[in-house]
This record gives sequence, C-alpha cells and structure tokens, in this order.
Amino acid sequence: MNFDDIIYVLCLLSCVGAGKYVKKIEGESQRKLICTLFGLVVAFFVSGWHILHCIISAFLGALAVVYVHPSKTHLITFVIMFAYLAFFRLAHVFGFTNPPGPTNMIQMVLTLKVSGVAFEKASSWKKLKQREQELSGNKPAEKELVEISDYDVELQSIDIIGIFQYSFNYIGVLTGPYYRYRTYRDYFETPFKDYAPCVETTVENLKFAAIYSVIYATVDYIWPLSYALSPEFYERSFIYRFWYIWPAFLIFRMRIYAGLCLSECVCNMAGFGAYPEESDATNGEGPRKQYLHLKRDADKRSYNFNTIVNIRVKEVEKCFTLREGMKHWNVCVQYWLAVNIYRQFPSKKYRTAVTLLCSAYWHGFRPGHYFCLLGAASYVTVEDIWQKLVAKEATGLKRLIIDYMFWFAKSCIGYNYLGTAFVLVSFSNIWNFYSSIYHVGYIAWFLMLASGVVLTKRKTTISVKNK
Repeated sequence: MNFDDIIYVLCLLSCVGAGKYVKKIEGESQRKLICTLFGLVVAFFVSGWHILHCIISAFLGALAVVYVHPSKTHLITFVIMFAYLAFFRLAHVFGFTNPPGPTNMIQMVLTLKVSGVAFEKASSWKKLKQREQELSGNKPAEKELVEISDYDVELQSIDIIGIFQYSFNYIGVLTGPYYRYRTYRDYFETPFKDYAPCVETTVENLKFAAIYSVIYATVDYIWPLSYALSPEFYERSFIYRFWYIWPAFLIFRMRIYAGLCLSECVCNMAGFGAYPEESDATNGEGPRKQYLHLKRDADKRSYNFNTIVNIRVKEVEKCFTLREGMKHWNVCVQYWLAVNIYRQFPSKKYRTAVTLLCSAYWHGFRPGHYFCLLGAASYVTVEDIWQKLVAKEATGLKRLIIDYMFWFAKSCIGYNYLGTAFVLVSFSNIWNFYSSIYHVGYIAWFLMLASGVVLTKRKTTISVKNK
C-alpha cells in the first residue's frame, strides 16, 4: 500500500470508531455541527489546503441551489459542480499543484451530493406546482392527486448551511456512499439509529473488509501491476501475458471492495441509513414506502442498512452477465445516474450513451476510464444479442452450461480485459499491453458481434418463412 492508501484507511477506521460516540450526542443541532467539523478535519487531514477546492465548489453549488429558480436550479448546479470537477482535475494546467488522490474522491462524492440536492429540489418544486394547478382547477387531475410530503415543502427553503453540513458530514465524506439529503435529514430527526443492529453489522462488514484487504495485499505482492509495464513482462509467453489480466483486475476489485466495505462500516457504526424493514428502503434512494409513522414503535421494528449498501460483492462475482454485474457495482452512484441523468435526459435514443459518458467524465479524464466504461456498454450489446440467440429459450442442463459460458466470457472480457484498461490508465500503457496480447479481447468481441448479427438475421428470416 502506498502512503495515500495508508492515510485513507486510517481515516476510515477513525470514522468507524467515531460512530459509537456520535450517536450519543444530545441535540440535533449539536450533532450536525460535530459531524460537519469532524468531516472537515478528516478532509483536511487527507487533503491539506487542497480542501479549499472542496469548500469553494460546495459553496458555489449551494448558492445555485438556494438562489437560482427551482425550474433551473438543477441544470445550473449540475454545470457548476461538474465544471469545477474538470477544473479540479486540470489544476496543473492553470499553474496549481495537483491535489492528492483522496481529495479527488472527496470532490467526486461532493459533486454528486450538491447537484443531487438541486435535482431533488427541482423535482419537488414540479410536484408542488402540479398539485397547486390540480387543486385550483387549472389542470385536470390524473387518477390520483400528486402526492406531496413535508420533505418536498422543506426542500424549497433549504439554506446554504444545510447544504454545507450535508456535503461535509463525516459519514461518507471520503468515499461515499452517495445518499440523498433526505437520508441525511432522517438520521438526525428519527430514532431509527438507536435501535438498528449497528455493532453487529459493523463487525460483519469489517470481517469482509479484512478478507478483501488480505487478498489485495497478497495478489499485489505476487503479481504487481507494475510488472505488466516492465520490459521483462513482454519477454514472457503470450499465455502468461494474457493470463495477467486476471490478477491485474483482481487487485483492483479487492481494493475497491475493501474501501467500500469500510465506508459502509462508517455508516453502520453510526446507525446512518438504518430504516425499518417495512419502509422498503433501497440503495441510494432510501425508503420507497411511508415510514415516518414507524417512529412511534421504533424499538419494536427490525432494521436494515440497504440505503447505504454500495456494492453487492457476491452478486458481482457470481452473476452470469456483465449487464447484471453492473447493477450490483457502485449501486448508489448508479442510482444517482439513473434518477438525475438517464430519466431526466429528453432523448430516449441517446440517454444511455449520455449516462455512460457522464459516468466516465465523473470517474476522470484518463483514457483507461473511457476504454473500460464505454467498452462495457458495447460489450453488453453483444451480450444481449447472444442472450436472445442461445439463452432465452434454453432450459435445464443446456441453460446451465450456457450460463457458465456467459460467466466465463463476462469474467474474461467484460471484467478482466476491459478492467485492465481502467487500471493501466494511460493510452500508451493500454496500447502496449493490449498489443502484447494481440488485442484478442477486441477480436473475440468483434467475432461475437459479427456472428451474432448474422445468426440473428438468419433466425429472423427462418421465422418469417415459417409464418
């Protein structure tokens, strides 16, 4: 582990330990203040004076949320936050020192949080306006009147201090997970945290974090990524070079798994994101059913932390297709992308491409991110073609064999081949590595696409003739 990683892990562990004491603080205002101050201390510890980037961008975004008209606030705030993210990453072009890696993570989460509040405010304003028109008779009501909550009204009067405290809450400040402003508000206004299984869930997640960390350290020691960039590596056999994509992406996955598990532990110990089972809470969004009435018998409920679960490791590893695997990876961020980009974009034809471009932009400007994320979108298209060709109607043993063939293809090309580009980062590194294995992933990909299209056309022709 490099120095940044060590500091990062120590800060996460300190945040985990703080949760036990934060829950005991009396008074909503005092607890909010301490959570914010501790978040700023943690951010300063890993960033130094580069924390000014985070503070300035949060302040600019908060100004837009508060003072721009609700019909436009989400667009203006989105532009401000994502433009500042670009400036942050290109700081060296403007003569500034590049911020350290952990600060990049803080800025990434901050971008989603502040722009997410703006999208929530705009959406609530539309609901309030529609409800007003329905009640006044200016617009015919649909089957039911638009449902309005106190939260929708509250968002219209959100202030800069509230957004700032939400942005720098120590829970999630380093690496997420992303959670809505509503989840943040509920933490201070509901008693659910006092009855959730905080310690038990934290210990369970810490066990998995330890396992992932050991695997990461072991594989990285035996098969370091740096070896794939050395001249000696290219003297090895083709089989060895191709096989190296497996440990290369395994190192990355274990590192991510460990980090996300620890970030969940921060939430678990503090009771953050805990909701009763009856609320039907889901990743990123929180409760999908009415839940505030559950406060009355909070001590009699059973709880889960689904709201802040950011990755489902078992499903990522066991699923048969990349499309399914993507649904279980970084799910809170995917929720943000689905709600604020995919569903909001006016053109249905281009919304998928725009969402993936936004995701790639958010991850960074390095070529490896685009090779991986945009490549994944193309791979999923090929995967869908073959699903319809061979898997859709298969049953029994045949279906099981086909499923495991898809699993191998997903693991080999969808994960490891494309994922290696993500970790190699630069175009030259990616090109040299892919050239050393003769671009077999792309060749296999093209052959799968071409043969899939031909077989699909033939199947369609036969079907038409039979009719």
